[in-house]
Amino acid sequence: MGRLKRKRPASPKKKGRRRPTKQNKRPQELKEREAPGDVQDNAIAPKEVVVPKKEPPKAIKPSGRKIQLALWTKAAQFLREVKIELKKVTWPSRKETMASTAVVIILVIIVSVFLGLVDVGLSSLIRVVLH
Repeated sequence: MGRLKRKRPASPKKKGRRRPTKQNKRPQELKEREAPGDVQDNAIAPKEVVVPKKEPPKAIKPSGRKIQLALWTKAAQFLREVKIELKKVTWPSRKETMASTAVVIILVIIVSVFLGLVDVGLSSLIRVVLH
């Protein structure tokens, strides 16, 4: 609950990506439209523009040691937050706990008696219908 979300830096995978623009798409689309055996008038056909492909940067893999340290720091942070939250809890007194327990036990007895009576009634009704 009391956890603050920190803004993470952009991952190396996302930095290299760019959406293709119309200029980058157009030569590729024109290449796909032309069949290899088609003869076209050079005056009408647009010139082909070669756009070099950019390779996205390779992701840097963290070492196993860094992963373990990150795991321990996250676990420690979680336990600190649990301790803080437990200090905020108002625990019931012994008297309140005993009263709540008595209410639960009485309700369980009442519901079990009710369900027992319904079970006996339905089983006798089925017995009468089958005979």
